[in-house]
Amino acid sequence: MRNNTSDMIERYLKKLLQESADGVVELQRNVLAEQFSCVPSQINYVIGTRFTLEKGYLVESKRGGGGYVRIQKVALPTHDKIHVQVVQTIGNEIEQSAAEGMIYQLEEENLITCREANLMRAALHRETIALRLPQRDELRARMLKAMLVALLSK
Repeated sequence: MRNNTSDMIERYLKKLLQESADGVVELQRNVLAEQFSCVPSQINYVIGTRFTLEKGYLVESKRGGGGYVRIQKVALPTHDKIHVQVVQTIGNEIEQSAAEGMIYQLEEENLITCREANLMRAALHRETIALRLPQRDELRARMLKAMLVALLSK
């Protein structure tokens, strides 16, 4: 398991979110940076790369004196609404990074297994779908929709 500072910050923030009654955490960058003995820009990096909308998080930020960062976990829809949600979210095309973000979120929520996530990532990778853009993103979207509907329609 990774154990660098960024990973520790990520785990800490996820733990705070889990323990939060409303799924929202509000914190100050400087306080968190001091707690982990790092610079505030490392906090920004972790939040900016590991707490994205594609991964299921909304982030609100206010800079300056008394500034804060608010992270909110976005709830996934119920199974009966998943097909409509999948089609609306993905649309007609999807980039690899956005597809991987969705897969990450579903795995984090234990809606798909690690093995299923790895298979999906392999099938949706740009090297597997050896087409030029925009056809590659269009095919990826169709494949991802089909996979998610099949996996989540239990």
